[in-house]
Amino acid sequence: MQKKLLLILGAIILAVIFYAVFGGSTEIKNYAASTGPIVAFGDSLVFGYGSTEGNDFVALLSKKLGEPIINLGVSGDTTTKGLARIEQVTELKPRITLVLLGGNDFLRRGDKTEAFNNLRQIITRIQASGSAVVLLGVRGGLLIDSVDDQYQSLAKETGSAYVPDVLDGLFGDARYMADAIHPNDRGYLIIAERIYPILLKLVR
Repeated sequence: MQKKLLLILGAIILAVIFYAVFGGSTEIKNYAASTGPIVAFGDSLVFGYGSTEGNDFVALLSKKLGEPIINLGVSGDTTTKGLARIEQVTELKPRITLVLLGGNDFLRRGDKTEAFNNLRQIITRIQASGSAVVLLGVRGGLLIDSVDDQYQSLAKETGSAYVPDVLDGLFGDARYMADAIHPNDRGYLIIAERIYPILLKLVR
């Protein structure tokens, strides 16, 4: 009975996410682009630190979609470092780009305004290459999430699809975490399942 309730709750959450991204008035820029690869761009979470081979969320999404996703994750990347290497993405002329950055800025107590300005530039430059963007939210700290509103506003402003805090409910739970910051295989599977319905909509 409890498992059934959890499945129902999960379906409701996914429906809410779908409505927030695709059912409202926000238009996804470059939605339904038909050519180019799918790219994942970001930090150690994109790289898959803490997972075993083939069990990072990018590889899992690739398996579920049945097509390759180019992983451009670099451990330790901040939004500043990401912006400095943005040509790695734009030169590929992707049709869809997953962007996950900001966690290292917040962990190091960097300026949040600067971080979101960097993210804005990253997104707009990727969109200028013809790609739709899926912005993946992360936490503003280990104990509380103080930046979800900023991520959501940035997604709306730039016309990006949005998945809220991909680490929600994973922090502090040894079943899903390889260390204090990075998920294990089970954690990355949950992240992939959170992203998949949004990504599938864009692919189709």
